[in-house]
Order: sequence, then structure tokens, then C-alpha cells
Amino acid sequence: MTESNKRRFVSCVEEDRISNLPEHLIFTILELLPLQDAVKSSILSKRWRYRWTKMGALAFNEFFNKFAKNRAFGRNGFIRIINKVLNLHTGPILRFFIHIPNINMFHNDDSFEEVDQWMLLLSRNGVRELIFSNSNKCYKLPCYLFSCLELTKLTVQNCVFKPPLEFKGFINLTDLHLKYIDFICGTQINLPQLATKLHNLFVSNCPDVKLLRLLHSPCLTVLGTYFPYRVEGITLEVMLSNLPKIEYLSCDDFFFKVSKHLAFTSQVFIEKKTPNMVNSLKHLQVLYLHLGDLDQLHGILCLLRNSPNLESLYVICFKTDPRVDVGPALSYLEAPDCLDCTLSKLKSVTMISLEGSVSN
Repeated sequence: MTESNKRRFVSCVEEDRISNLPEHLIFTILELLPLQDAVKSSILSKRWRYRWTKMGALAFNEFFNKFAKNRAFGRNGFIRIINKVLNLHTGPILRFFIHIPNINMFHNDDSFEEVDQWMLLLSRNGVRELIFSNSNKCYKLPCYLFSCLELTKLTVQNCVFKPPLEFKGFINLTDLHLKYIDFICGTQINLPQLATKLHNLFVSNCPDVKLLRLLHSPCLTVLGTYFPYRVEGITLEVMLSNLPKIEYLSCDDFFFKVSKHLAFTSQVFIEKKTPNMVNSLKHLQVLYLHLGDLDQLHGILCLLRNSPNLESLYVICFKTDPRVDVGPALSYLEAPDCLDCTLSKLKSVTMISLEGSVSN
């Protein structure tokens, strides 16, 4: 080899930085790429070849959109590709994200058999974060899921939730998102049973009223709750007393209608503070509040009155129905002692779609 060739060879070796990256950095890069690009990385160099098969995170969220454009749902379609990726994967799967699309291949009762197999595989690979978004028919979560005790984050949508009798809870779970979840009748479950370390909870459009048991947790710091219906037998005061560490609360108008009478039947309760101050609450977000609804107005004012450390308030108001008599609510708002407290730590207030005026 001539001196010129030697210099050229040395220069090429020095410039091949991508092959000389530390192992942990290679996996970090791969996990930031879309899965199809991570697979293609095998052509970069021998050192990168099949590195993707040991990635700790597999995200199939964008697969459906990509293949739907090409109508690739036959032999080389959605399920086949996911199965191939999982079959080639050799390392532990710590994070698994998938979206089940609303396509014909998932409409039959037997069509979720493949999904069951994926759940079984995850239960054997130490999964810690699972995001399962389902836009198809309701899917019954298999018993394997409840053996994934390493889970720290769980997001499930449009599923039937029925833990086996021997289930003792997800002992490491800190983050839980539930949307369109059907709890089988007779299932008795609450947060201490489901997750003793839960800090973040988001519950949306879950039809079973027993789900309100989930609002009892001494560890919760973040709560998002959206119920599209009235719930009898639960009071706002009880809810707040069960959330001693809550810092961020996001809710909709029905949060303030959790009970027919809201425990606001007494004027004494309306004007005074509840026995349990929500001292930890710093951020409050309320969606679609009807300020003309006296129950909701009492509810949010009660919450504000009992949140002395609130720093930010974000409210989206519903457009007032002209057929609704807002007179009682307006009279209450105009009262000098309407709020009867000073929110001295409040820094930010955002109100959207607030309308109406009073002419003198």
C-alpha cells in the first residue's frame, strides 16, 4: 500500500464516526427514529447491522398511516409486519406502543388472537411502558397483561378491564391513562389495589361509575378526569379529601356534577370552606364549564375557595344557551362575597369563550 493510499485509508477510518459511536448512544439514536428507519439502519455498517433487534422500545404508532396509503393489508400487511419485527427482536421490550386501526381485519371475534399473542410476548419480556390505543371494536385485555408487574406506565383505550381474582395490583405503576374502558360488572377495584405508587391518572369516557373508586389515592399529584354523565352518591368534598397531594387537576363540567346535590344543598356549605383544604393544588384546568349552571358555578368557586396555593387557572367556557335562565348564576356572581377569599399565589388566568355583558 502506497503512502497516499495509507493516508486515505486512515482518513476514512477516522471519518467513519457513526460506526465508532458508543453502544448506548447507538440505541438512543435508534429509539428516536421511526421504526421503519431504525430497521433500515442495518445498511449503515456492520456494527449497526441488526442492532435494532435489541432496541428496548418498539413503536408501531405510525405504521397504520404508512401502510394504509399503499393498501398494504394483504400478505405483507399490518399484522404480518408486526409479527416479523417481534420474531426478529431478541432483547427485552421495555416500551411498546401500538395503535389498532379501524379496519376490517379486526372486526371478527378471532381477529384479536394476534394481539393476544403480542400481549403474551410482552408479559415475558419485562415491559415497563405500554401504550395500547384501539380504534376498533372493544378488546378484552388478556390475563397476561396483569402479570406485567414491572409496568410503570400504562395507557389503554377502548378495552374491557377485568383483572383475574389473584391480581394484587401493579406494584410499580406510577402513570395510568384509561379511555373508553369498560369495567366488568362485579369488578371491585380501587387505586390502592390497582397501583400503590400511582402519581398520574387520566380517566376519560369510562362508562362504569365504579371507576370513581380510582379517585381515591394518597399519592396522586396529577389527575385528569372526564365523565360525560352525572354520578350519584359521590360528593366533591369526598373527592377532594381523598387527594391530599394533588398538584395538577384537569376536569370537565361534569366533575362539578358528580352528585345530584353536590353536597351544596346547604347555603352554609356554599359560603364556607370545606373541612379539607386542597393545599397542594397549584394548577387547575376546567373544560367546557357552564357558568350559567348554578351547580357548576358553586362547584368551581368551592374548589377555588379551598385552593389557597393555586398558581394557574385555565377555563374553557361553553357558549351560553339563550334558552337557559342565567339570572340566578349572575346574581350569585355579583354578590360581594361571591368568592370570599384571596388567591394570593395566582399568577396566570386564561378564560376561553367567555361571553356576555351587563348593561347599566
